[in-house]
Amino acid sequence: MASVRSWPDEFRLRYRAAGLWHEETFADFLADRTDRFASRTAVVGVDAHGDEQRWTYRELAARAAHAARVLRDAGVREGDRVVLTLPNVVEFVAFVAGCFRMGALPVFAQPGHREAELTQFCLLSDAAALVLCGDTAGYDHRGLAERVTGELRRRGGTPPAVVDVQDPVTDGPALAGRPAATTAPVTVRPGASAEEVAFLQLSGGTTGISKLIPRTHADYLYSVRASAEICELDEQSVMLVVLPAAHNFAMSSPGILGVLHAGGTVVLAPDPSPRTAFRLIEQERVTLTALVPPLAQAWLSSVRRRRPDLSSLRVLQVGGAKLADTVAAQLGPALGVRVQQVFGMAEGLVNYTRADDPESVTLTSQGRPISDHDEIRIVHPTDPAEPEVGDGEEGALLTRGPYTIRGYYRDEIADRDSFTADGFYRTGDLVRRLPSGHLVVTGRAKDQINRAGEKVACEELEQPLLAHPEVLDVVALGLPDPYLGERICVVVRPEPEAASIDTLPERLVAHLRDSGLATWKLPDDVRLLDVFPTTHVGKNSRRELRQLLASHLQEI
Repeated sequence: MASVRSWPDEFRLRYRAAGLWHEETFADFLADRTDRFASRTAVVGVDAHGDEQRWTYRELAARAAHAARVLRDAGVREGDRVVLTLPNVVEFVAFVAGCFRMGALPVFAQPGHREAELTQFCLLSDAAALVLCGDTAGYDHRGLAERVTGELRRRGGTPPAVVDVQDPVTDGPALAGRPAATTAPVTVRPGASAEEVAFLQLSGGTTGISKLIPRTHADYLYSVRASAEICELDEQSVMLVVLPAAHNFAMSSPGILGVLHAGGTVVLAPDPSPRTAFRLIEQERVTLTALVPPLAQAWLSSVRRRRPDLSSLRVLQVGGAKLADTVAAQLGPALGVRVQQVFGMAEGLVNYTRADDPESVTLTSQGRPISDHDEIRIVHPTDPAEPEVGDGEEGALLTRGPYTIRGYYRDEIADRDSFTADGFYRTGDLVRRLPSGHLVVTGRAKDQINRAGEKVACEELEQPLLAHPEVLDVVALGLPDPYLGERICVVVRPEPEAASIDTLPERLVAHLRDSGLATWKLPDDVRLLDVFPTTHVGKNSRRELRQLLASHLQEI
């Protein structure tokens, strides 16, 4: 695929020689696992209409084949990109597998994304199709698709075909009376290379809309296999997916793909509430699940009131944001589980605490890297020369390795900012490294807010607000929050002529909503200040200004 940086030959050959990269593609992966575990239960959940589904691996293969036919009938061909914006319904797994079967590339959007994000994803990836669930949690995604296609036409782009999984034409039985030509099997070409790009994920982003992350079959399947081994998955594993299924955490750490690799069962929760999760754990005898810290805290509160049957649950993973040590210490005794901390990023590096780690490490660190081939540098966060700091000292985390990308998709400017000349990815995280190699996350170096595991670029909020006629200047920042990790705060200098100052915060939130931002990016807090504190360089460093404002707001 054009405009994607690959690993230099020196590293490619090294990873192959070490047995990390295989020839297996995702099409091969699915064909092998659905054949090997054919009669076992693969996926449990509800479909787009809310009906309960329980698919064997054999049935998953049939559903994937059907999804590939639907996409082909919509005009999708091998190598095309398909933007998926689906909730946790079984069709998500079917259409991901269908894309892999036909050699199309999924682009993993979220059902909470709105026209600003989806338009950008479709433009950047030149998407051939947009797959959505028409009515999700009371939101009209069909109307959203119309707005996206209209905006694409306005910008001179080619609108993608829209596939609604609530449309009867996407259901398996609906094919019965259709012409034979449309029911012919769809398969990917033989001999596809495992080093080709398999799909595009979304970066948390520090400037504007999320960047696209190209992941290859070889690098991602290595991380899936290694994660499944570290997490001790087998055919008896039953994983509850509470987080959005398209998240990297939910997909591969070990996630949906790790469970399918091992022959286990994936249970999709239609909503993240403790009530729903506890019911599914008891009903399906779930052994493993993954949460972000706010959900973990909600479970703590709920389990003390409900006393659910969680006796099958053995491991609770927590990641996506820093888990407070005090909360980590309560989870195991309250839920009767082993806590596993996970720290990673869609760009690559994933860290886990292990089953044999001492509790003192498990409860206070965010784990150590998957692989001995993961290279870690912890450097001075503000020195342009990026000298390495010693163990135990805080620094900015840089990494490269067999499953960490070497560049973004069609974004040379981001590549220059995010990667060193020798291929290390600047993660934007501040960490300390323990003598054991475990990392302790201490904060962020990038202009980004991590709200409950969802990363929001400050610029995504600042740019539309600066276009508002009543705003003179604005700074977005994350403020510490015991539940969310960070809450989103925007600090606004109003224009002197701004009308109705008392209602300005509400109007600015409505302005952001109308601009097409995802709902989770809307600010939790809007503050008005007549004057911003000045920096020692005359307020031209927004990062320094954020630090000053954060200190100022926490003092009042």
